[in-house]
Amino acid sequence: MNSALNFCYKVLLVAIVIFFCQKSYAQINSNTNQELSDSVYRNRQNIIKRNMTVLGAWAGVNIIQSSISAASTTGSTQAFFKMNVYWNVANAAIAGIGILSAKKALKHTVSAQKNWQQQQNIEKLLLLNTGLDAAYITTGLYLKEHGLRVNNPQTQGYGTSIMVQGGFLLIFDLIQYFDHHQNGKKLNQLNFEPTNSGVGLVWHL
Repeated sequence: MNSALNFCYKVLLVAIVIFFCQKSYAQINSNTNQELSDSVYRNRQNIIKRNMTVLGAWAGVNIIQSSISAASTTGSTQAFFKMNVYWNVANAAIAGIGILSAKKALKHTVSAQKNWQQQQNIEKLLLLNTGLDAAYITTGLYLKEHGLRVNNPQTQGYGTSIMVQGGFLLIFDLIQYFDHHQNGKKLNQLNFEPTNSGVGLVWHL
């Protein structure tokens, strides 16, 4: 499995480089609730675009390199590369949909209240994803150990791949969570309070 490990290191390095090259934030400088909300909203969509670009790059490198490697290997190593391809076809689809959705969202604005709700939803979703990622790692570990016990190279290779992909997604989703949480901190100053038109969001300096 040395070739598989070397492959993982190379792909992870590519993902890290792309991530830091893409990493940038728009500065929030607003004087009103809606201006503040719009800034956070735009930043959120740009963070999604950037992160989905990283996911798409990870998926693309995995699909291309693993397809080549699977054709020249056998046994558990070949199974490892095959599962990488299967897994990252799904990642590529998610990345594509995410980028298109973020681009579409940037053409619109939402109310401060709706923006606050979206912020809470994306943070909760990413925390849920980290739990799923941990489950992927556990499942991969089980499959790998089971494959070793019953001498099934395919199960062993699939398990190793799922562990690697789950590990990447765990790190990736944690980074996404902290990105979004940092961006959304300004919205914590927006509170539901009575206003002239009913209950609304009020920004406290």
